[in-house]
Amino acid sequence: MNKFVYLFNEGNSEMKDLLGGKGANLAEMSRIGLPVPFGFTISTEACNAYYDSGETIPTEVMSQVLEALGNLEKRMGKRLGDPANPLLVSVRSGSKFSMPGMMDTILNLGLNDETAEGLAALTGNPRFVYDSYRRFIQMFSDVVLDVDTFFFEQFLEEIRTAKGYSSDPEMNAADWSEVIEGYKNIVEKHTRKPFPQDPKEQLFLSINAVFNSWNNQRAIVYRRLNKIPDHLGTAVNIQSMVFGNMGNDSGTGVAFTRNPSTGEAALYGEYLFNAQGEDVVAGIRTPRPISTLEAEMPEVYRQFAETCEKLEKHYLDMQDIEFTVEKGKLYILQTRTGKRTAQAAIRIAVEMVEEGLISKDEALLRVDPDQLNQLLHRRIDDKSDRVRIAKGLPASPGAATGMVVFDADDAESLAKEGKKVILVRPETTPDDIHGIIAAQAVVTSRGGMTSHAAVVARGMGKACVCGCEALKIDLKKRVFSAGETSVNYGDVITIDGSTGEIMVGEIPMIEPELSDEFKLLLSWADETRAISVRANADNPGDARKALEFGAEGVGLVRTEHMFMDAARVPIVQEMILAESFEERSAALEKLLPMQQGDFEGIFEVMKGLPVTIRLLDPPLHEFMPDKEELLVEITKLQILEPDSAELKEKEHLLRKVRQLEEFNPMLGHRGCRLGMVNPEIYMMQVKAIFYAAASVAEKGITVKPEIMIPLVGHVHELREMRQLVIDAATQIKEESGRDFEYTVGTMIEIPRAALTADEIASEADFFSFGTNDLTQTTFGYSRDDAEGKFLQTYIERKVLPENPFAVLDQNGVGKLVEMAVKLGRTTKPSLKTGICGEHGGEKSSIDFCFRMGLNYVSCSPFRVPLARLAAAQATIRHRKPAETVALNA
Repeated sequence: MNKFVYLFNEGNSEMKDLLGGKGANLAEMSRIGLPVPFGFTISTEACNAYYDSGETIPTEVMSQVLEALGNLEKRMGKRLGDPANPLLVSVRSGSKFSMPGMMDTILNLGLNDETAEGLAALTGNPRFVYDSYRRFIQMFSDVVLDVDTFFFEQFLEEIRTAKGYSSDPEMNAADWSEVIEGYKNIVEKHTRKPFPQDPKEQLFLSINAVFNSWNNQRAIVYRRLNKIPDHLGTAVNIQSMVFGNMGNDSGTGVAFTRNPSTGEAALYGEYLFNAQGEDVVAGIRTPRPISTLEAEMPEVYRQFAETCEKLEKHYLDMQDIEFTVEKGKLYILQTRTGKRTAQAAIRIAVEMVEEGLISKDEALLRVDPDQLNQLLHRRIDDKSDRVRIAKGLPASPGAATGMVVFDADDAESLAKEGKKVILVRPETTPDDIHGIIAAQAVVTSRGGMTSHAAVVARGMGKACVCGCEALKIDLKKRVFSAGETSVNYGDVITIDGSTGEIMVGEIPMIEPELSDEFKLLLSWADETRAISVRANADNPGDARKALEFGAEGVGLVRTEHMFMDAARVPIVQEMILAESFEERSAALEKLLPMQQGDFEGIFEVMKGLPVTIRLLDPPLHEFMPDKEELLVEITKLQILEPDSAELKEKEHLLRKVRQLEEFNPMLGHRGCRLGMVNPEIYMMQVKAIFYAAASVAEKGITVKPEIMIPLVGHVHELREMRQLVIDAATQIKEESGRDFEYTVGTMIEIPRAALTADEIASEADFFSFGTNDLTQTTFGYSRDDAEGKFLQTYIERKVLPENPFAVLDQNGVGKLVEMAVKLGRTTKPSLKTGICGEHGGEKSSIDFCFRMGLNYVSCSPFRVPLARLAAAQATIRHRKPAETVALNA
């Protein structure tokens, strides 16, 4: 027979899979001699057996529960349901991972009309007993019988008001007896059955309910949010009751061994006298800070402080502890690793190293890289109320407040007046760049995580919410609506780019904090990691920010972003509209010095660190006016000015836009295909790179440009483009008299490139994986469409475990990366490989890159600290035993 039930003295802290976190910790605390009320745990395997049996407790589980109950009764000298000396127990959930408040708890189980009378006689304290009984009825009815707690609270409030009381401690035994009768009537009214009086029936119904609570809505949402697997199940902990509501020498509380907000090494928490556990969190009474317990109960406080120290040294981490004091005696009900803010996580990890409790490696593993976003961007103060009106895609982290504007020009002019604005558009184009620069944040109703607005905002470190389809934007009336709410031009909203939320009004913010502990932790990460971290930077400002955050070079310069400046768009359009090679060359001559200046600025900031420059990638139509807007303008002109030169010009422009229009631009005339058909465009860019290198060389800065050819699918494409680079370098060398060290590589973003990487490596000095496009072409998803239409449904239904554009799909896309690295290095063993898609700043994807032997990851400047930490964690996790021994020697 399988063992499904474990007494507390049969388990330990290593059994979390089986006993859940709570059960394993109760067993561990019992093992090390702490004052833990005795009990037993029904395992997570029993929970899964319950669901396998059609939501019925299997017979073998029931028999083991009864056997464990007998052991508990013998140990306590009390019996469940015995009126003369009743045993009362709590029934609590406890999964492997802490899910505070997500599943259900029942206290005081075993009370009924007979045992309540017997316990009142035994204790001589009927007020305490009847208070406990009414609590049990309410909790049991809510959790097990599905009677909303509202009805009980409403009845209790009526009683308190009628008797002129302001709080529960004023209620006497007779009052509670009256409440009990009222509660039982409520149960019978809603369930058409009397409240269950048999304690064993109460117990098994409660076990059923706790198992069922594993799949209640809030637990499902919490698991999805925190990436906790659904198959784990919950354990059930049956524990003998101790009572904090037996008078003013009793109480209950929750405390942390360190401050979970700041990380300060001081006890932090609160407690209530004459109360049970739920009173502390229910908000009905105001708890006292734990520090005042020292004056109220000095001996209990001393014992509690010693217990906290013992638990922290035993678990080597900050603990979240639940305790009860019964008649002056301390009991520990639970300990678990405490949840904490990013600021606290860093401080605690660093200080525990300095205190000699943990190693630097352990400290690095303690901090979740995702939390670091909290510290690098402004964020909404969690204590503030918020009224959410809509939610879109969290396209760029951080929070911002500002007046709503619908036009880039308005954004720019108001920002010059010192106003803070948020630019709200159906979508943005290169024409809106000046408005994005001026705005605090950007919101769009269309587009995904790689839309123009998202990419530009992330590069600038601005908050952005994209693809918020709930927004109905009327640009003419300058208003948008979300459900019943309308927001006009000039109204103030707040957005959270980390969650995608849009809220009405101004909400207080917390500014970024870069503490000394944070800098020290990252320095440890740099000492440890065995993979480089670069940044994606499209201008000197981005490059400067990347260096500030510890980047070791630029892994991706997206040169198309350099063309999006409002002053350059007309010249780019002139180049696109050119009717001849000569006309196009004339436009390119105007762009060349601008490009050169861009590259010089980045080279000067990076001071000799590697800079990888991707030549123009997107299709040319992205730089052209919107076709629908052109049609509207032409229609107006046909009516009002049918013979005007402007009309002819607009009609010509429309014809060109239609010529450039593609059915599927992502797979169309872009990347190296553009360079193959119009090599003069790539030639201009490459010349600008070498002119810039020659110019900064005169200032004593040595540059080794890494020139990246995008969207290569066949080695012949790369061969021709490589020759173009060589020709340009030769020409500029002759003009400037300077020699250049440079490399030519490609971005692997087409499955065929990965499949033929051994051939492509013959013409490549490096591979950089563009995993956004590689994901799109591997899955056959258009990211903007997928994220706005069906991807979230796929994730909710568990068709996909994660959004593959946020977390690298290791089983599919990852196999192509692995294959490309292996094939490429069969041709060139020293081939440098990196990743420059957004996955380069995601912790599990970085771990994968390390395991695949990539040389570097590259991400947006604001994700560089995250990547540095994640790279160190990957190095520690996969370090060979011999390396670990050497480091610890």
